[in-house]
Amino acid sequence: MQKFLTAKWHNLVMANYVVEPELLQNRVPKGTSLDFHDGRLFVSLVGFMFLDTRVLGIPIPFHINFEEVNLRFYVKRETKNEVRRGVCFVKEIVPRFAITTVARTVYGEPYETWKMSHNEKEKELTYSWEKDNVKNRLHVEVAENLGVPAEGSEGEFIIEHYWGYTKREGNRTDEYKVEHPKWELFNVNYAEIDVNFGKTYGNEFTFLSEQEPASILLAKGSEIAVYKGEKIS
Repeated sequence: MQKFLTAKWHNLVMANYVVEPELLQNRVPKGTSLDFHDGRLFVSLVGFMFLDTRVLGIPIPFHINFEEVNLRFYVKRETKNEVRRGVCFVKEIVPRFAITTVARTVYGEPYETWKMSHNEKEKELTYSWEKDNVKNRLHVEVAENLGVPAEGSEGEFIIEHYWGYTKREGNRTDEYKVEHPKWELFNVNYAEIDVNFGKTYGNEFTFLSEQEPASILLAKGSEIAVYKGEKIS
């Protein structure tokens, strides 16, 4: 498989919410099924930095370092040799129109362009994104290093998904591989999640604005590679 994009994903804040399967069932790509952990189904609000971004090995001026915030959920696909655990995206938000265009064209991913910013201190992180008078903010204070999460833990479940699946027109499903080493996680001892989920991600997600996340984690991240996608159905 060909590496389409390489980058470093840095300071990934992941707020994880328990939801009912009915919320996501019509978003599940053909050939995959919802992936549960200990009987619970999660959606995750994830804010992070793209750094040193290169497409086919080439850095694109003014599109090398930027923020992304996405809302994602978890699926799996069973093949003859393995169970591939992956993610699907409700929406991915970035501050550069060209990134949105490429991601929509090449991968069919639900990218949008919003005004974005971030603020990073030694023990604090803030991601902000706004558009059409909708202003969102994700702020955390970082605590102790938890290390690489234990096998079977919730932390491992959230970060150990190495495939992406996209539901495209005509009942088509695309699959792509994401490659990175295992990440260490950090605890979060304080968080402010001021997000209008309904206006940002759709009315069906409005309730998340009033719901406490089941967990909030932070990964320092690493270098990553995203491989060219393939049609599987």
